[in-house]
Amino acid sequence: MLQIGFKTHKGQVRSHNEDACFIIPEHNIYVVADGVGGNSGGEIASRTAVYEITQFVHANPLAEEATASQIKAYFTECLSKVNDEIYKKSDRRNENSGMATTVVVCCIRGGYAYIAHVGDSRAYICRNGALTQITEDHTYVNALVKAGIISAEEAVSHEQRHMITRALGAEEAVSPDFKQVEIRENDIMLLCTDGLFGEVEEPLITEILSSSRYTMSEMAGGLVDEANKSGGADNITVICLRI
Repeated sequence: MLQIGFKTHKGQVRSHNEDACFIIPEHNIYVVADGVGGNSGGEIASRTAVYEITQFVHANPLAEEATASQIKAYFTECLSKVNDEIYKKSDRRNENSGMATTVVVCCIRGGYAYIAHVGDSRAYICRNGALTQITEDHTYVNALVKAGIISAEEAVSHEQRHMITRALGAEEAVSPDFKQVEIRENDIMLLCTDGLFGEVEEPLITEILSSSRYTMSEMAGGLVDEANKSGGADNITVICLRI
């Protein structure tokens, strides 16, 4: 049986939390979002995203026999509708003009994890003490790394490392990435915002995820605690799933 833990925290610097997360265990769907925008715009955007995704899933249950291509189409439609809603809200509310949010959605079924994402919130899988990043950041610095202009090491401290190139609500249309990953018993799936991986290095994340002494709630809490110990410069949100 799938074991679940999650935690969100505003961190040590921000006055409020613009992250959001939601679990829909009856559908094996899990969501993390990280809002951006002035005033309370980021908070509105991330909460709108998780609310609208949840409403879509409940109104349109994914068929048990759905194929990978059907699941991709399902989440593409879902995130398109969410994008429309946030874009309209941003356009209507002048004080929150330009608000947007990242999102990473994970659906577990039939021995696979199906991941849809927009922005730089990430999905990882930890197996046998090895951590693998599933998603690819939609960021300016990642584009520079892919183009060979800077190294991955330089990207970590680049002054524009937080500049995202894709987000829900940022434009009239959105193009989410989609991944299908085989999962095995005792794998750990991690969904998180950049408040985690921006503060905690991968070896420590791996160590925590690989420990058999933690429940999923303790694991999620431990990751957030480590991010706060490292400075907690951003909001931090994690969902941990043991297969």
